[in-house]
Amino acid sequence: MKKLAPSILSADFSKLAEEVRKIEEGGADYIHVDVMDGHFVPNISFGAPVMKSLLGKTNIPFDVHLMIENPDNYVEDFVTPNTEFITVHQEACVHLNRTVQHIKSLGVKAGVSLNPATSLSTLDFILDDVDMILIMSVNPGFGGQKFIPSALEKIRELAEIRKAEGLDFEIEVDGGANLENVQELASAGTDIIVAGSAVFKAPDITETTKQFISKIRSV
Repeated sequence: MKKLAPSILSADFSKLAEEVRKIEEGGADYIHVDVMDGHFVPNISFGAPVMKSLLGKTNIPFDVHLMIENPDNYVEDFVTPNTEFITVHQEACVHLNRTVQHIKSLGVKAGVSLNPATSLSTLDFILDDVDMILIMSVNPGFGGQKFIPSALEKIRELAEIRKAEGLDFEIEVDGGANLENVQELASAGTDIIVAGSAVFKAPDITETTKQFISKIRSV
């Protein structure tokens, strides 16, 4: 089943719990948590305390995306009863296999993300170990960017590799998803679609969440 993970990076933080309730009413599958450190990416977002402030206020699982340097130093901070995925960037990990095993040892699923210019070949020796691959379809650091079309071919190629090798990791895409392109993303082989401003900047967050889910599950 195709899933939607609205990114709270685009939410109104003065009423975060209220906005999360709106996506929950709309049927969102995950809360995508974009963590930025101002070093790996040119922006600072928030850390574990903001995410943890939602504990007890929602039943939606957390999909944590660490866009940070030295992620091994911080992954434990993001392990909560709600955390399903913790994803790190291939480009930020000197010992990627070790980092993936560290995440899995904490009882959560491990994901690896690739920037737009990073080749799928960098994952050749890690695909057996991961639960998810996150394809960035914008350069990470800011919400509201325009989708990079070459990401579609990358998703299709990754889906073919998964099929050919009989693997079962999920494919996620993050960046520039909207109601116009979301079905194409789902058709290309994406399992989890991240949407930020297209959901949280919409006039009706709950209705827009429902529209996204309807479109991706019609594929």
